[in-house]
This record gives sequence, C-alpha cells and structure tokens, in this order.
Amino acid sequence: MTRRPTLYLTVGLPCTGKTTAARRIERERQALRLTKDEWVKALYGPENPSSAQDVIEGRLIQIGLRALELGTNVVLDFGLWSRDERSALRQAAADLGATVELHYFALTAAEQRRRRDLRQAEAPHTTWPMTDEELAGWAATIEIPTPGELDGSEPVDAPPAGFASWDEWRTRRWPPSVA
Repeated sequence: MTRRPTLYLTVGLPCTGKTTAARRIERERQALRLTKDEWVKALYGPENPSSAQDVIEGRLIQIGLRALELGTNVVLDFGLWSRDERSALRQAAADLGATVELHYFALTAAEQRRRRDLRQAEAPHTTWPMTDEELAGWAATIEIPTPGELDGSEPVDAPPAGFASWDEWRTRRWPPSVA
C-alpha cells in the first residue's frame, strides 16, 4: 500500500513557535522542512528585503510541491496569514494526492513580545528587529484559520474573483522572480 505524503502548514505570527514545531514535524514525520526565514538570512544576511519575500516563498513552495509529487512529506514554515494562501496550498496538495495538516500557533501579545525579546537577546543572527507596533499591525491582519480549515473538514474555497484556478492565483501571489 502506498502512503500519501502530507503537507504540513504552520500558521501564525512571528515568535509563536512555528519554527520549533516545524523542526519537530521534520524529525517525527520525516518531512522536508522549508523555513523561509532561514533562506532569507542565508541569502541576505542582516537585510530583510520585502521584494524577495514572496519570491523565496514561491520557490520553496515549488520545491515542496515537487517533494510531495515524489512522495515526501513537507512542512512549510511561513506564517500563511491569509485564508487564500492556505486555500491555494491546500488545493495544490490535493491536486497531487497529498493530505494537508494545518498547525495554528497563537499567543498573547505579551508572550509574543517576551519571546521576541528573548530571541533578539539570545540569537539575533536568526531574526530581525520587530517593533511592538509591527507586531500589533500584523496581529490585526492575520486571518485566523477556521476550525474546519484546521481539521480538514471544510472544503477549499473557490479561487478569488478574477482567477480561473488556484494555480493561477498562486503564481500571482508568489511570483517566479523579483520584478
């Protein structure tokens, strides 16, 4: 019997435990872990250019989808704040015959700031400075996954207006190169 690969999606704001969980999933589920921040740090050092974020995520998604095709479990460690992002990836995995598990991480604002401060003090080479205002702004924009998204019982939405497919939307959201 052939085992279907699984795409694990980590969803949450910075400093909520996504990468720690992704590392655990990598070990326990023998998954290819694709953590965007590690790639941005390797390529840009102390810089965090917004122009590169979407392209790096897109490239990692391509690698992840290919790994799923080859039967390998994959964990994407990005944050995935929008329902559309999650829907596009859920559909891409389904198109490849893979299952999807969403893992959502939430903390109080105070605990998130405490973790940010600790990370900045103990491992500044792994992160970038984040202000309280940025954390609050990001918290206001995240679309919290629904219970149906989390347990897989909710069907994937139709693509947004103007897009014929989730593949088309995904290509627009995660462009192939820096413009």
